[in-house]
Amino acid sequence: MSFMREFREFAVKGNVVDLAVGVIIGGAFGKIVDSIVKDLIMPLVSKIFGGLDFSNYFVVLGNLPADYKGAMTYEALTKAGVALFAYGNFLTVALNFLILAFIIFMMVKQINRLKRDEPAAAPAEAPPTPEDIQLLREIRDSLQRKQS
Repeated sequence: MSFMREFREFAVKGNVVDLAVGVIIGGAFGKIVDSIVKDLIMPLVSKIFGGLDFSNYFVVLGNLPADYKGAMTYEALTKAGVALFAYGNFLTVALNFLILAFIIFMMVKQINRLKRDEPAAAPAEAPPTPEDIQLLREIRDSLQRKQS
């Protein structure tokens, strides 16, 4: 049973629980950033640059199946099992990363600013000197006075 007790202690330690929460929130946050890029930013980029769609920038590396009659899009060719050099998809993922890194940077910057703005805690008062130490100090001071 000591193995189970050790495992339980490990699993409920603050660091492990914090890590689990961070991973879960990070996954959800990643989906939000993907949506921001795919649904908000890329349509704006497409509108500005005249119909630009990064996801359909690719080079076909393999041969198309002889009976293939589908669309020549990244999704259709990938489903058909054709090898693609999908640099447009990479650009989208890289853009997602840059946006995510920027958002995290801004969050950490704000958290650090809030930590700096918090008033510093007043130093705790020193505990009163014990009576025996006080008595010894008085004896010392008295002896010093007699010697001078």
